Amino acid sequence: MHLDEACDLFLTYLKVEKRLAPKTVEAYATDLRQFREQVDKDAGKVTGADVLAFLRKQLDGGAGVRTQARKLVALRGLFRHLRAERYIDGDPTGDIDLPRFGRKLPVVLTREEVIRLIEAPDTKTLRGVRDRAMLETLYATGLRVSELVKLRTTEVNLEAGFVVTTGKGGKQRAVPMGDVARRCIAEYREGWPKDQIDRPRRSEALFLTNRGRGMTRQAFWKLIRKYAVAAGITKSLSPHKLRHSFATHLLEGGADLRAVQAMLGHSDIATTEIYTHVRRDRLRSVVEKHHPRG
Repeated sequence: MHLDEACDLFLTYLKVEKRLAPKTVEAYATDLRQFREQVDKDAGKVTGADVLAFLRKQLDGGAGVRTQARKLVALRGLFRHLRAERYIDGDPTGDIDLPRFGRKLPVVLTREEVIRLIEAPDTKTLRGVRDRAMLETLYATGLRVSELVKLRTTEVNLEAGFVVTTGKGGKQRAVPMGDVARRCIAEYREGWPKDQIDRPRRSEALFLTNRGRGMTRQAFWKLIRKYAVAAGITKSLSPHKLRHSFATHLLEGGADLRAVQAMLGHSDIATTEIYTHVRRDRLRSVVEKHHPRG
């Protein structure tokens, strides 16, 4: 079966049996037409080299990574369908990986910005003491905001200096925290109304609202944005930015990548490696700014 006939057959399958939207079918048709214009042979004789040559030509023509990925998806669909229907014996796209999208580097606060943010709450008030403790804990441990608000009093060991949290996939991990965060949590616990902390059947959450309920993600999100304004931080800020800052500052200080991975609870170290790119970018900016030949 010639490639032209094979593509027409596949497009009919997408339209009639898969019932894809007309615009989606049209997008497939465009990608397959471009491939047919470059490769003129029977579908069963198409090789992986043919596919790679097609993608290379697209790249040379200015196609982005996402465009290349879309075209490869269209070709994969074509040849997998032909193989499933036994029109061809092999799949020439089988050993070709999708292009990897460039990952956007996370926004990170400087150490000075972190200090300004953490010191923004008015610690002369009970709310301020609580908010300072939450910010210190978040920056000291790199917890996700969902992990922070779910943290129970029984999961915090102030004497040993660590918290136990349950992350994605129900995986537990122990994360150490420094003396400053420990003192702030202790101060919060000592000052918060005892009728809320010690009452029967109270919330098991460590950080409570004024009504004695566990803090929510939405409420803490509002708090951190309020303190960012008070601290004069113009970057778009969310609780996750403190997690990014925690990881980046640790690596800048010489921490082992595997240790940071364990503290963040990443199952794949490739996820943690994004912070090494942040560190390199920050170091490059320092050189460009301060080196006489930068």
